[in-house]
Amino acid sequence: MARPSGWRRVLTLFTLATFIEVIAYGQLAAFTPLHLPTIGVAPEDVPVTVGLISVAVNIVGVLCLPFWGALADRYGRKPLIIRSFAATGAGLAVAATARNVWIFSLGRGINAFNLGNTGLMMTTLQESAPAARLGFAFGVVNGAGPLGAFIGPLVGGPLVDTYGFGPVLGIDAILLTAVVLGLAFGYRDAFVPSGEPPPILRAALEGLRLIWVSPRLRALFPALLLLFAGWLLAFTYLPIVVERIHGPDGLGTAVGIALGGSGLVTLLASPAIGAIGDRYGHWRTLYVAAIADALLWLLPWSVRDYWPFVLAFAIVSGIGSGVFSLSFNVLSASATDAARARVMTFAYLPVNLGFVAGPGIGALIVSRDVFGIFPAAAIFELIGVGLLAYAARRGVTSTSKGVLASADAAGIRRP
Repeated sequence: MARPSGWRRVLTLFTLATFIEVIAYGQLAAFTPLHLPTIGVAPEDVPVTVGLISVAVNIVGVLCLPFWGALADRYGRKPLIIRSFAATGAGLAVAATARNVWIFSLGRGINAFNLGNTGLMMTTLQESAPAARLGFAFGVVNGAGPLGAFIGPLVGGPLVDTYGFGPVLGIDAILLTAVVLGLAFGYRDAFVPSGEPPPILRAALEGLRLIWVSPRLRALFPALLLLFAGWLLAFTYLPIVVERIHGPDGLGTAVGIALGGSGLVTLLASPAIGAIGDRYGHWRTLYVAAIADALLWLLPWSVRDYWPFVLAFAIVSGIGSGVFSLSFNVLSASATDAARARVMTFAYLPVNLGFVAGPGIGALIVSRDVFGIFPAAAIFELIGVGLLAYAARRGVTSTSKGVLASADAAGIRRP
């Protein structure tokens, strides 16, 4: 059996792959509302169409999500990692050539088969990197996301204004093809199947069962869903808000600056909030950051000038990214040692469901008042904070001893 590749090579490939994928997704989210009228969607139908596409695509993705971990256990992580980037590239290629909204939606649907790669890459890194360099390795890979979210819309905006969205998606598809080739031939995995693997369906459902039997996780997943639904509600419809404030001239660039600015603040705020969580406790910091973020949603709601709006959205989105990052810490700490690896393969499930709930409800809100998405985001997040407090008081296991221990770990005083 060939030796697995060195951890530095694996880290470099995973970082570049994540960076390029987030660039593509940032551009897809930023410019889809601007592109829909060019493929036959009436301007007044754009908000509802954006919501319907987001809901349908993420429902498909969520239904497939439990199977990726089970398939990785059977066939290896590397094929499943490559599968995710291949699905992204193929979907972007179809969307780039679409001349009507149905083919464009088909391309977005193919993108839905890309979920589940983050946990697989992190597990691969955990097995290959030395323990003393593991924090560095995770930090580098996770840092590629905010950097891609900053650069993607910022670079894509002027290109969309000049050439249209189709060529931009085509470039992204070519870059993803290079990613697939790099991953396929660039490293070797050390996967060895362990014994007789269980049936795929049973293995997939076992992961969901681990979440359901834990009182803490059973409450934590809905709490995180509501936290993220508000953020994703505002994020999805931001281009429409920018169009209303800025006007049609240079709209792609204007949207790119707004989303690029939020990506820049994310680069700074997310590590800072994570460091505060390390010092003062992840649960406590998550409460404070989520409440502050909810209240700050009223800032973009209250302004109607472009540059003050860009600044306000960047601040609230940057803090929201810190909330998102801390959620992984509390989720990991809320699973038992035996169940943690399988539970973390579902770490993005609240985000994926948030992409269903947030934009779905947002389509109704935007059809009445486009600026109503910001108070709605605040309400979602405050309800999520309340559910977080409830989840923190639940036990990691179903025993009363587990309940008390988990309350102490969350920093909650027992009566």
